[in-house]
Amino acid sequence: MSENGFEQNNREQSGGLPPRKEGWEREVLEKLAFASLREQRARRRWSIFFRFLTLAVIVFGIWVFAGYGDQDGEALGRHTALVEIDGTIEPGASGSAEAVIPALDNAYADDSTAGVILHINSPGGSPVQAGMINDEITRLRKQYPDKPLYVVVDEICASGGYYIAAAADKIFVNKASIVGSIGVLMDGFGFTGLMDKLGIQRRLITAGENKGFMDPFSPETEKQKAYAQEMLNEIHQQFIAVVRRGRGNRLKETPEMFSGLFWTGARAVEMGLADGFGTVDSVARDQVKAEDIVDYTQREGLSERLLKKFGGAVGTSAMAALLNGGAKPALK
Repeated sequence: MSENGFEQNNREQSGGLPPRKEGWEREVLEKLAFASLREQRARRRWSIFFRFLTLAVIVFGIWVFAGYGDQDGEALGRHTALVEIDGTIEPGASGSAEAVIPALDNAYADDSTAGVILHINSPGGSPVQAGMINDEITRLRKQYPDKPLYVVVDEICASGGYYIAAAADKIFVNKASIVGSIGVLMDGFGFTGLMDKLGIQRRLITAGENKGFMDPFSPETEKQKAYAQEMLNEIHQQFIAVVRRGRGNRLKETPEMFSGLFWTGARAVEMGLADGFGTVDSVARDQVKAEDIVDYTQREGLSERLLKKFGGAVGTSAMAALLNGGAKPALK
């Protein structure tokens, strides 16, 4: 075979492509190595950038919440302090004593606070939590006699909410607000009839004849019912005493005032349960005479809200409520 024929045969076997140069493998490897190096450098630069960005966000957050975000009285001058109670008054909630009392203490302790507004939107809740907040308001008003505390009612200020409001210098409402419900309740369920139909037997062993008191799966006795009623009556009288002490001769008492009924804001003013109509802004302007408002309310962060929403305690709390039948005194 001739030399030309040999070259033609090689081209046919290689698909008609010219023969590769020697050392092409090294060239490809060098290109891959340089490309990998450039990628590593770019990744490192982006990593450094994001680290600095994260640090900047953290520093900014600290500055906002520790400095600028405080909006303290020295920066704003004379102002009206605002504390909000929104929702049920119970441990762990925004209306709990552990959340409201520190906020009130901080509001009063600020030398630039001219007066305090407690903004309430609550259907009630725990008599213990409401009583603790009422006692603290009474103490702070004595300690700071020149700083009045006014309650401004939003949609509703009932039962435990009103237990707290009664400690204020004055109460302002909207004419359509719901006010009152001065009473106490203890609610639960009884499943004994259903258990009998289904053939379910309750096995409860106690040491102490009343240890299973208000157990929803056991029959209710007249003795236990009478004892529960006596306890509720005692708490009710405590509630009435707090309202009378706080409102004084402004109350126009009727037989129904302490029956657990509730009224519109307009009717509450007529009955002496409230003093007039107003909003947070109008009370700050017309009563405190300090239009600048600083919010001292202790608010939950995003992480706390998520933990409460998705926390594993939800199932435990639901089961505890079922087993206990919700049998706790409540101002609702």
